[in-house]
Amino acid sequence: MAGPARGEAEHLRAAPARSALLDLLGSVTAALALVALLVICSLVAQALHQRDGELRLLRTIGATPRQLRAAVGREVSRTAGRAALWGALGSVPAFLLLHRALAARGARSAGLELPTPAWTFLLPLGTAALTVGAARLAALLACARVARARPARTGGAAYGKGRRAAGIVALAAGTGSAGTAAVQRGETAAAAAGAAAVTLVIGCALLGPWIAAATVRLLRTPLRRLGGTGGWLAEVHGSALSGRLGAAVTPVVLVTAFTGVQLSAAATADAHADDQAARVLRAGLTVTAPGGLPAAALDRLRATAPVTAVTGLTRGTVVLARKETGEPRLERLPALGVTGRGPAATLDLGVREGSLAALRPGTVAVGADRARAQGLRPGSTLRLRFDDGAERALRVAAVYERSLALGEVLLSHRELAGHTSRGRAGTLPTRALVAVAPDADPRQARAAVRRTLETAAEGARVSAARPPAPPRAEGEEAGRLLSAVAVTAIAALAALTVLSTLRLIQAGRGREFALLRVVGAAPGQLHRMLLAEACVVAAAGLTLGAVAALLPLTALSFALAGSLPSLPLWQAVAIAGSATAVTAAGTLWPARGTDRARGTGRARGTGRGPQRFR
Repeated sequence: MAGPARGEAEHLRAAPARSALLDLLGSVTAALALVALLVICSLVAQALHQRDGELRLLRTIGATPRQLRAAVGREVSRTAGRAALWGALGSVPAFLLLHRALAARGARSAGLELPTPAWTFLLPLGTAALTVGAARLAALLACARVARARPARTGGAAYGKGRRAAGIVALAAGTGSAGTAAVQRGETAAAAAGAAAVTLVIGCALLGPWIAAATVRLLRTPLRRLGGTGGWLAEVHGSALSGRLGAAVTPVVLVTAFTGVQLSAAATADAHADDQAARVLRAGLTVTAPGGLPAAALDRLRATAPVTAVTGLTRGTVVLARKETGEPRLERLPALGVTGRGPAATLDLGVREGSLAALRPGTVAVGADRARAQGLRPGSTLRLRFDDGAERALRVAAVYERSLALGEVLLSHRELAGHTSRGRAGTLPTRALVAVAPDADPRQARAAVRRTLETAAEGARVSAARPPAPPRAEGEEAGRLLSAVAVTAIAALAALTVLSTLRLIQAGRGREFALLRVVGAAPGQLHRMLLAEACVVAAAGLTLGAVAALLPLTALSFALAGSLPSLPLWQAVAIAGSATAVTAAGTLWPARGTDRARGTGRARGTGRGPQRFR
């Protein structure tokens, strides 16, 4: 064995950690790329839709469809090219910061190197080229209807039946994917839930105009009663120009759905793990010893009255070789080694098949999700590789339910300690669960255990039983960091999209504001109109985003935990507050210029100032 293979043999954790990091980076990159493409297409389509009259005029005066497409393509390519170049340059320091953060937080296993060859820094240029291509394609698709129209026909519906049908199909596909997540387990359920969220967001984007019109009709009474004339104007304009509101609703749906899915999925998994950890405990006392608990100390504890059972615990990891989509894959799983004849007296693992009493060297107990994914049951054979590189074929003794609290693999302590690479420190359990008689006095039991340990185990401490800390899988720290990066990037991108879209929409309403000022609208009435529109956008976006996130999350939560998804209240308030604040800022900030239209009537020679609406 020579070359890189020597390093792989020395650092056995590197291979599964590399697979985990590659999967995480791939999923984060795919999510960000999809969001970015959705954002770019939405912005380009809205910008060209606002120039629909100009494009139709060019067709009327003799511009050919080819000339129109060429002009739009050149303009979009020029604008998108500059932005993509700046983005490519900014990605280099962002990559270096993420690389340093992974190393600083210990997310990399020993022996795992993340090389950065020179060609890596050329990848942003390729991404920039793809982005420009996507923007150009979106522009060509957006102006295709105008380019195909006859010069004499300058009208027509802005949104056709094809878009509505595509949106309905996307919503149906997203709902079906959520249903798939509800009946699957493990990674399959998570992948189906993620696909459902993405598909539902795309469906909402396609149906944006009709959703905006329905929201305006639904809020018609509150708008008129609370907004007065401004509310009435918002209702009229929203009904007549629903496409404009639909374009503004899409990014709000995007930020709500994606951040909700990311945050709630992690919170639900943590809550379920904590619940399992609290329910798995049967012992009354916990003994911890940094230097380890020798077998003699555990035997003396078992002989101490009123102790009824003692289970020593040892944390470890094992490597499982399996195939995914036909490709071999190494996965590092958290494992727990237990001493004694069986942990049933101190731990309630929710055994579904088999018995933990049969757990001894040469056997293994596995979590229910892992057993279902691998097709295992009591009597089956599972091949595992240990820290020292040894590979063993173990017989499955039991299948248990509460794997989030203890780990997906449960072994005899002698089996796990016999293949450790940590020396003597890895051969002794550092924690023990002690069960006492139900009628025993807790203080007397603790005192008896403490007296026994004074001579049997130096430095051991006795405390009330606490649930074991949920195990951390290989790459979990990197996963949490990358998830935080993904949530931050998507939220920031979506916030910029909301501001950009609303700013773009308001920039195209200059003549509308001027006309309203001419016919007598006061600045306050225009501000109330814009505030009412912002409320409509925020309400529709938050509601649709919550539904788009809640549907797949509920399916995933029931599949994995049999409960509803959870999200800390402060995170939900932060999502709703941020989306509302950004929507209000994007809508009201450009309205500062409406006051400057006060003299529009005189400037155009009408001889009259603006009159108020009655």
